[in-house]
Amino acid sequence: MNVREHLLCLTDELRRLKAEGSRTVTVNEESIAELRRAVEVARAELGTLSPAEPAAVASEEPAAAPAAVAEPPRSFTASTFAPPPPPPRIVPTNAPSSLGTPPPFTLPSGSKQERWNALREIVLNDATCKAHCYAGKKVVFGVGDIDTKIMFIGEAPGADEEEQGEPFVGRAGQLLNRMIKAMGLERSQVYIGNILNWRPEMGARSADGFQTGNRPPTQDEMAYCLPFIRAQIEIIQPRVLVALGKTAVDGLLGADRFKTMGAARGAWHAYNGILLRATYHPSYLLRQEGLTSAPAKKIKRDAWEDLLAVMEKAELPISEKQRGYFKTG
Repeated sequence: MNVREHLLCLTDELRRLKAEGSRTVTVNEESIAELRRAVEVARAELGTLSPAEPAAVASEEPAAAPAAVAEPPRSFTASTFAPPPPPPRIVPTNAPSSLGTPPPFTLPSGSKQERWNALREIVLNDATCKAHCYAGKKVVFGVGDIDTKIMFIGEAPGADEEEQGEPFVGRAGQLLNRMIKAMGLERSQVYIGNILNWRPEMGARSADGFQTGNRPPTQDEMAYCLPFIRAQIEIIQPRVLVALGKTAVDGLLGADRFKTMGAARGAWHAYNGILLRATYHPSYLLRQEGLTSAPAKKIKRDAWEDLLAVMEKAELPISEKQRGYFKTG
């Protein structure tokens, strides 16, 4: 990863922390000096990043907590789906206007696979979802084993995901794959989805015209797409849900339920009778890579303890070696 990518990852993480309600970030003098050096290198080599950008992101006032998303009625009777007329192309912005109410849909009776196939077609052809995708990019739908015991739910697609039309295929996805493998499973043995089905629009563009950076979904965006992830949960009926990050927690349990990610993780919750475990988003864990401080080690261990708890509920075998991962002593 080059200097510019490191800085973009940092600003993405600061935006995520801001959206989760964090008001301060603890940074030591050594890290500040390293950041300043990185910014100067980026300016000299690329000329594309203002040295004030990371500080500006960190100093913004925290966003107000959004209202809770109401649980929509669930209907899965036999019928056809007729999408509404396509809306005009939405201009990218940091704060999209209201998306309105998602069109009601019902799924045909039949096997689990037939219902999942029908839902996938509904989402991939949804006019609003398609309108929020840039030219050549894809609406992203869940993937994996529809008969799995474990379902992971993340936030929203990033650049790699909108390119391939699949959740968690970028750097965060690669880490998630390693986490799943550490559990003794393969990616194909679980199900992975997102709260949002398109990459949130930033408005910022690189010199070649591509969107740069990521941001958490707005409440309107989440409200529009939540029926789609809820329908996936309804079809798959996993034994355990794993909410990756605060956005997933807010979407599934309500935005007013927990103020921070730390308050949500470390305990069991329930979503429509299904056990739910909240843990850190892989992109947040990526920020801990290479760090040897006690807080960084604790974050890694906390995330692993969440996955150990998931393994126990899913009745997966756990070795002593697995129980010892990331122990700090």
